[in-house]
Amino acid sequence: MPIVAYVANAEDGEIVTYRLNAGELVPGGRAKAAASVAPLAVSPDRRRLYAAVRSKPFSVHVFGIDPASGALTPHSVSPLAESFPYLSLDRTGRLLFGASYGGHLVSVNEVGADGRVAAEPRQVIPVGRNAHAIVADRSNRFVFVPCLGTDQIFPFALEAGTLRQGKPVQMKAGTGPRHLVFSGDNRFLYVLSELLGSVTTFSLDDGVLNEISTAPMVTGLRPGAPRGPDAPPRERDKDVWAADIHLSPDGRFLYTSERTSNSLCAFKVDAASGKLAWLGATQTEKQPRGFAIDPQGKFLVSSGEKSTTVSVHPINGDGSLGAARQFPGGRGGNWVEIVAL
Repeated sequence: MPIVAYVANAEDGEIVTYRLNAGELVPGGRAKAAASVAPLAVSPDRRRLYAAVRSKPFSVHVFGIDPASGALTPHSVSPLAESFPYLSLDRTGRLLFGASYGGHLVSVNEVGADGRVAAEPRQVIPVGRNAHAIVADRSNRFVFVPCLGTDQIFPFALEAGTLRQGKPVQMKAGTGPRHLVFSGDNRFLYVLSELLGSVTTFSLDDGVLNEISTAPMVTGLRPGAPRGPDAPPRERDKDVWAADIHLSPDGRFLYTSERTSNSLCAFKVDAASGKLAWLGATQTEKQPRGFAIDPQGKFLVSSGEKSTTVSVHPINGDGSLGAARQFPGGRGGNWVEIVAL
């Protein structure tokens, strides 16, 4: 089963294709998009890659994925309503969701049978301050949006391609919810705190969230604060600045990235309760924003916003990460997607 990794390099405005072979990244082609390219999203059928451009004019570039080699071919370009730090597709691949940190909103665009994104959004919905992700649960009946600036999670029911907002879930002040991931059985939702580095477990019952527990990050950093052009001046070299979150394919381990300490953090998952236990931190690329895990759960691929290399970490049987093997990358690496062809 050939495995391909795609890394978005924002400063180069391109997406690099790699073949992942026994822990080695073999560079392939480079697909040009535009300045500040990222985030990425892969269609459920693994035939298309969607890349958002965060500089004006805001747009989404669609690429076809060659089923044999993983090579990217430009397909189409469509406008987007805002600058989106997060893109995702619903479980059918017929809806493209976007979350805007600066616009404090989410959008829904229809996706045609050919993979082209509609030029006009179906919905643009104001949410809490600094929306940072938008993901449909595994049933495709509910969608959740963490809002970092208001410490809230906005739940939506997804009905006939339309989002219907529910009552926001309020988290503790100063949490800064950023990214999230669902357990394989859809019983639990794990929410990463950008400002604390902790991960909060929620039970998920017919679209209703109930907080279970929070597992802290152990790095010795101080709690962070929201960032952006309107944020007050602050010395940030000791601030927590967590970024991404993923579960291993078997659901036994959970990983996060923390940019200030240049580390990947590992947690063990209790399958019955959903609770997490800290395992440890491993050094990786400088300022690691995005990473991904291969479908076999053997390797983790990490990129760094302040590095020009990409790291591959072996995943050990106990969930710990091995030392990185570094491979040539690009400038401003900030998003990784891995596809089994």
